[in-house]
Amino acid sequence: MTKKIFISLPVTDLPASAAFYKALGFEQNAQFSDDTSACMAWSESIQVMLLTHAKWRTFTQRPFPPAGSSALMLSLALDSRAAVDAMNRAAAAHGGQADANPAEDFGFMYSRDLADPDGHLWAAFWMDPAAMPANTGGDREI
Repeated sequence: MTKKIFISLPVTDLPASAAFYKALGFEQNAQFSDDTSACMAWSESIQVMLLTHAKWRTFTQRPFPPAGSSALMLSLALDSRAAVDAMNRAAAAHGGQADANPAEDFGFMYSRDLADPDGHLWAAFWMDPAAMPANTGGDREI
C-alpha cells in the first residue's frame, strides 16, 4: 500500500470550506465525503479531511483552539512563483485570508501564507533547490 497522509481539519461551514479548497486546486473525493465531511485531495498521497464540528467530536473531545490562534501550519509546494501568487488570490476571493504572514522571498524560495475560512494556516511556496545557497542549515535567516 502506498503511504498517504490524511490531514483532518474541523470546519464551521462544510460547503463553504469545500468550495474554498476547490478554488485552491484541491479535488473533492466523493468516496470519502458526506454531509459531515469532505475529502479534498491535493495529490494521490495527500488528502485533507474537512469535518463538521459534530463529526470532529467523534474523534476527540479536546477543546478547539481559540479563534485567531494557530497550532500548526501546513505547507504546499507549487510549481512557480506565479502559482503561489494565484493561490493567495484564490484564498482571498473565496473566504480565506491572503498573506496571513508577511511574504518571504529568498530568491531560490518564495512563500506566501494564507488562512482558510476557519483560520487554518497554509504556506504556499515555490523553491528552486539548484539555486539554494550552500549550508542554510534550515535557518530562516537565509
